[in-house]
This record gives sequence, structure tokens and C-alpha cells, in this order.
Amino acid sequence: MKKGYLILEDGTTLEGYSFGAESESNGEVVFNTGMTGYPESFTDPSYKGQILTLTFPLIGNYGVPSDAKDKDNIKKYFESNAIHLNGVIVTEYSEKANHWNMKKTLGKWLSENNIPALQGVDTRALTQKLREKGTMLGKIVFDKKSDMKFHDPNKDNLVAKVSVKRPVIYKRGRKKVVLIDCGAKNNIIRNLLARNITVVKVPWNYDIFANKLKFHGVFLSNGPGDPMTVKETHEIVKECLKRKIPTFGICLGAQVIGLAAGAKTYKLKYGHRAQNQPCIDVETARCHITSQNHGYAIREKTIPAGWKTWFVNANDKTIEGIKHKTKPFGAVQFHPEATPGPTDTGYLFDEFVKQL
Repeated sequence: MKKGYLILEDGTTLEGYSFGAESESNGEVVFNTGMTGYPESFTDPSYKGQILTLTFPLIGNYGVPSDAKDKDNIKKYFESNAIHLNGVIVTEYSEKANHWNMKKTLGKWLSENNIPALQGVDTRALTQKLREKGTMLGKIVFDKKSDMKFHDPNKDNLVAKVSVKRPVIYKRGRKKVVLIDCGAKNNIIRNLLARNITVVKVPWNYDIFANKLKFHGVFLSNGPGDPMTVKETHEIVKECLKRKIPTFGICLGAQVIGLAAGAKTYKLKYGHRAQNQPCIDVETARCHITSQNHGYAIREKTIPAGWKTWFVNANDKTIEGIKHKTKPFGAVQFHPEATPGPTDTGYLFDEFVKQL
């Protein structure tokens, strides 16, 4: 295997060996503490522009599943149609893999999609550095003298790169929900369809009012990058709130709802990326284990009148959900649709559907 290097913006150089594409890449270096779920995570559009460090010491032993699609033409085992991250860093890659649904190895899948990946890196030490100093820009190169520059993906409108370009309709029942696609995971669509909801997925900047769509509710998806970059989405959501349309958001969608309501967002030191994040429902004091992937959060002191904190992270007390006190508006930072991760909070889809 070819030797490669992860170079961080502070000058740190970590040596490893390639098991993906031998191509250079750059991005924001982050870490995920989940034990499994790499096919779902790698195809999550929220990872656009990031180099992902997996802290679990052995990755790849169950390979990659098939590309099979369901009756709605949605891939059954992936969260989108592409790998969105810019690179992968692991301690040990398993060249041999076995699973009933495996179609290829992880290394082959990454190579086919031109995603560089390094193994043999001390991911424990790397994660400790990221927790201490915060997420950093980095680059994967195969020549230390490479002239590849560092690039901060959060300065780009990453949502525009992962959103659909035109509306897509998934037909079910009479009730219709507009899904504003900021980088939507497939399982958000699956969850709504499973509740007999017709879904109209639209681009992030598609004016649902000017285009005179007819619908019963609006759902804002997860997505990558800084929520401040999608100003057009803010304006659409402001109109939803003004008209008292049932509106719900996940991840970046939650941040956008917060901004539209008048709150402020900020960048977390190293974010939340895992399938094991504990969140407390402040209304019931019940703690749920959640799947998460975000680098920004809503600043609690800026939550406007009429709104309240709904969930908080049990580890760092950051806001994990807000809701309006009287109107049908709610949002959560975590992923109730899971994939990967626990389905403890799947009931939030039921609550949203009841408001339609």
C-alpha cells in the first residue's frame, strides 16, 4: 500500500497507508465515535467537505452493501446516491470483509468514488488533538512536498452542492409535505412515506409560495456547512412561520428554523458526530440516545419570545431542540430518522404528522 500523509493546518503531519483512491484532497478534519454505520455516514450529505476520522479501531469488516433501490427509486442501504466526504482516516482497515448483504469491500468502494483513505493513523491521538484545539483544516497528500492548499469548506455554500436541482415527488396519501432539501438523508423521506405522507422534495432555494405549491406542512432537512450561507432558505421559512404552517427541521434544518425565528447560531468547537449522543427532553426529563452529525448549534440566550428549549445535550448542555410554545413549529439538532443509530426519537415524525 502506498504511503500517504494527513497534514493539519497547525503543521502536524500524520503518516498512514492508502486503502482508497490515491488522490489528494482537503477539507475540515472531524471525528465520529460510532462503532458501525460507515456506509450510511459516508453517504450522508452533511459530511460534504469534511475529512472524517473514525475513532473505532477496526473499520471495513462488513464491507459495503448493494445498490438496490426500493419502489420509490431510493437506495435501500445508503442515505444518498453518492459519497460526500472528502477523505477517511482510520487506525486499522479490514481488507477481508463478510456480511450477508456485502457487495464489495470498503476500500474498493472508496477507490471507485475517488475518495482517499488512510489507515495506520493514531486516531486516538488525532481525536484528542481535535477535542483540545477544535476541528482543523487538513489535507491528504501522497507527497509531503505537495502544493495542495488548505480550504475551509464552511465558507462555501455546501448546501447548493448537495441539494436537488428540481422538485421530486414521492406519492402516498392525501396529506402532502414539502421537504426542503438542504442535503436530505434518504431515511427522512422513508419515514414520511411510511406514515402515508406524499413528499415533494424541493431545492434549498425553491420558493414554495411563488411557485404556488399546495401542501399541509414543511420539513427542513439536514445538510452541510454554515446555516448562515442559505439566506434564501431563511426567507422561505420566515414565510412558513408567518403563515403558521406546521414546520419541522432536523440538524441544519433546525438551525435554519432558529435563524428564521430570530435566534443566532454559532460553530461548536468540534461538533457532535456519532450514534451515541445523549439528549434530554426538558419537558419530560427523559434521556434519549441519538444519532448526530453537526458542527453548528443554536445559541440558547438568543431564542426569541414565544419559543423554548426542547432538548439539550447531556454531555455539553448545548441546545439540541427548540419548539414554539403555542404554534406547530419544532426542530431538533439530532437525527430522529437514524441510519445509522438508534431509533429512540422516531416518534417525532408521528408528532409532526399529527400537526398536519
